[in-house]
Amino acid sequence: MPTWDSLDSRPLPEWYDKAKIGIFIHWGVFSVPSFSSEWFWEQWKGQKLAGVVDFMQKNYPPGFTYADFAPHFTAEFYNAEQWADILEASGAKYVVLVSKHHEGFCNWPSKYSFNWNAGDVGPNRDLVGELADAIRNKTDIHFGMYHSMFEWYHPLFLQDQANNFKTQDFVRDKTLPELYEIVNKYKPEVIWSDGDWMVDDTYWNATQFLAWLYNDSPVKDKVCVNDRWGKNIRCKHGGFLNCNDKYNPGTLQKRKWENCMTIDRYSWGYRRNARFADFLDMDDLTKEIATTVSCGGNLLVNIGPTHDGRIVPMFEERLRQMGAWLNTNGEAIYESKPWTHQNDTVSTGVWYTSKKSDTGTSTYAIVLDWPANNQLTLGAPSPSSSTTIRMLGYEGKIDWKKGPQGGMVVQMPIISINKLPSQYAWVFRIDGLNN
Repeated sequence: MPTWDSLDSRPLPEWYDKAKIGIFIHWGVFSVPSFSSEWFWEQWKGQKLAGVVDFMQKNYPPGFTYADFAPHFTAEFYNAEQWADILEASGAKYVVLVSKHHEGFCNWPSKYSFNWNAGDVGPNRDLVGELADAIRNKTDIHFGMYHSMFEWYHPLFLQDQANNFKTQDFVRDKTLPELYEIVNKYKPEVIWSDGDWMVDDTYWNATQFLAWLYNDSPVKDKVCVNDRWGKNIRCKHGGFLNCNDKYNPGTLQKRKWENCMTIDRYSWGYRRNARFADFLDMDDLTKEIATTVSCGGNLLVNIGPTHDGRIVPMFEERLRQMGAWLNTNGEAIYESKPWTHQNDTVSTGVWYTSKKSDTGTSTYAIVLDWPANNQLTLGAPSPSSSTTIRMLGYEGKIDWKKGPQGGMVVQMPIISINKLPSQYAWVFRIDGLNN
């Protein structure tokens, strides 16, 4: 039987660490009510949240079931090539599409989910396959898939749960067959597992699946997985660590990790009742990029499409804005490594990355807040007589001097902000440092 020690000894494919930025897409039957979150079914029938129960009572007839939403998951405006264009414009290097959330609805025509999949009901299409093809045909983005191992109300899972998970009928007949199916059919380069938290990895036969994935699957040399393979595994084992949703420790970690987070502060799925203030702005996003990548993490930015297959303008705008920022400043992000300091020792809101260059190591200072006096004091760099500094995307000369207690005092360019390469965060490349 394979062990976690042996599985963890497999090197993480290089492309994942180099990529730095990915897009998460939460889409499913929950996109039809699009009221509270992707947990709508459980909030309605399990948790019985008052707001959700009241919403159903006011807007749907008695006897309406969650399954009745599925025919309305129509995807008539879903254009995978259009999605691919938006995703490419975002600057992301990989995408993770939800293939099946905890509701159990498969976004592909699965053999193991009769009449509860996108081929049999709702879109009557292979939503996963269309996006996989568009991504691969039109972009250089790596295609990945999220998959929930458990389902709230599947009879076999409920039966195993009633047996204190001493039986594994659900895993044998549902979870593992689906995982083998999506890998063999779509060849994802990321398997983003979830739904692990109720029981240990032995119930899920996780090591058995991962041993096949790493050694015998069609993606064995390039696939990456996260750490959600059992309640005892999260943040300990796997290819990269998620630990928790919106995990952003703010310090350098020993293992490769990922910060999966949402543009809508309150939901992973689309919400019709979201307000403008509920969405992150570009100041928020550049802060997430800087604080994550400087500490060795990847950022997985989530959007939620509508039931009819649209990426709404708010999400599209954020993705395109992020892509524009990365187009100017991506040199400090893609393929970068953590520097000797992750954030500055004097100025708050300054985060560092580094990269090998022809002359040694280039250090990048990501400045989140423009200093009030147009002078930026950096305590972490140790300059030498050959130190040079420039702002990415700006052709003008940047002057600096040594600080009274070491470090650097950088003179910011005094020009109107609309002539600067960015309005959100500014990146300085520093070469010739002593550290």
